[in-house]
Amino acid sequence: MLTVVAEICVKPGRRQVVLDAINQLIPTVLEEDGCHQYDALVDHQAQVPWKQNSPDSIFMLELWESLRHLEQHQQMPHMDAHRALIKDEVVDVKILVLEAAK
Repeated sequence: MLTVVAEICVKPGRRQVVLDAINQLIPTVLEEDGCHQYDALVDHQAQVPWKQNSPDSIFMLELWESLRHLEQHQQMPHMDAHRALIKDEVVDVKILVLEAAK
């Protein structure tokens, strides 16, 4: 099982637009073979000195059965359409693919 954490950095003030697009996409992705979780998370606004603030980011928390499933997900037509829809709102995307430590 692989855990994906993706940070989608958006233009200031455009987070909700991208989040709305992601929320439309989530049910389709959850139906994909090998997808166990696909959640959008946003920064919790807390004023504590040890917390990093990311008000213009959306974090995706995903669980995939295998790298093959994740790669297939990236090539899905609905993902191509989604990326085209939000491309003018996104500044950067950082993707981590993680596995359990042994």
